[in-house]
Amino acid sequence: MKPRLGSRALFPQLRARSYLNHAAISPLSSIVVTAISRALSRYAADGLGAFFAGLPERDVLKGRLAGLIGATPQEIGFTQNTTAGVSAIANMIPWRPGDRVVVFEGEFPANVTPWQRAAETYGLELAWVSLEPFQRSWEEGLAQVETELLRGARLVAVSFVQFQTGLRMPIDELGALAHGHGAELFVDAIQGLGAVPLDVAHVDYLACGGHKWLMGPEGAGFIYVDAKRAPSLVPRLAGWLSHEDALVFLGRARELRYDRAIRREASIVEQGAQSSLGLAGLDASVALIEQLGVDAIFEHLQTFHDRLEPELVARGFVSERVAHARSGSLCVVPPDGTLKEHAARLSERGIEVSTPDGRLRFAPHWPNALDEVEAIVDAL
Repeated sequence: MKPRLGSRALFPQLRARSYLNHAAISPLSSIVVTAISRALSRYAADGLGAFFAGLPERDVLKGRLAGLIGATPQEIGFTQNTTAGVSAIANMIPWRPGDRVVVFEGEFPANVTPWQRAAETYGLELAWVSLEPFQRSWEEGLAQVETELLRGARLVAVSFVQFQTGLRMPIDELGALAHGHGAELFVDAIQGLGAVPLDVAHVDYLACGGHKWLMGPEGAGFIYVDAKRAPSLVPRLAGWLSHEDALVFLGRARELRYDRAIRREASIVEQGAQSSLGLAGLDASVALIEQLGVDAIFEHLQTFHDRLEPELVARGFVSERVAHARSGSLCVVPPDGTLKEHAARLSERGIEVSTPDGRLRFAPHWPNALDEVEAIVDAL
């Protein structure tokens, strides 16, 4: 069965009447469940043989992920989640004491805590920038970032989409600005990739988990490292599978060595055994997104929000959505003191949303039908 925009035919087990929580965890489609079950059965039947049989499938997945962001498969490495990817990059950049990292107030902690730890470990300085100017205009926000870059910075670390407000950040412009001042750009992509178009032409590093907008299972994610940056990475977190020809000694005599070079590409983060089941599910989910096309998914979500937003505003909600920075999430602030009341009312009607930091967050994806808006309005 092929995926269709606005159809949940591939989600027969989904209980919610309207599932609008893809910015938190996506439910798994029957295609993903089948792929995971197939991989599980293969391990039950073949054990080690299943590992070797699955290696070519991982290469296919790297190609799919690379295609989503305009990269090459060699620039993709698998991780367990976004945090693991952020931490890996934060610990492998060749820092110098006193290097400054630009971070943003209001970011999800996954894209803050690893930089704080790196700052303490390597003697770095964090330069905090507000997200509020970006809400008003990208130009104002970029000017604020440039102020910090003029003071000297090694890296700018930003989320593609902000979890509280659904604000999409100007990734191309931030990358070009950082590079113009001799800095690099890191992107936490988990709050948008799969539903919002993204190209890494001006990105140096990226991390993304698979369980939100990529609609895969938890425990499977990836990083991107620009091929020009990879050779300079310091392999502080390398493991036995980070070596070149790491598996060769398992099939040949007298090939056990400890001096094989460490790979200087994104796959350096594949230090040991990966989540074979998770990667099988992620491959199946990304294949569905690939069939639909991210551009088409994005337009579908904007049509959904264009119907819902004015209904919410008419009922006293304050929308955080801005025309120049739309994403897959519509975040609104309810009338004073009614957040829990509205969230409970929606949940009672089978409408699942999140409440990050005082907002109601509506986060549909390609299976959500446009007529679900009527049910949401009725519930409120």
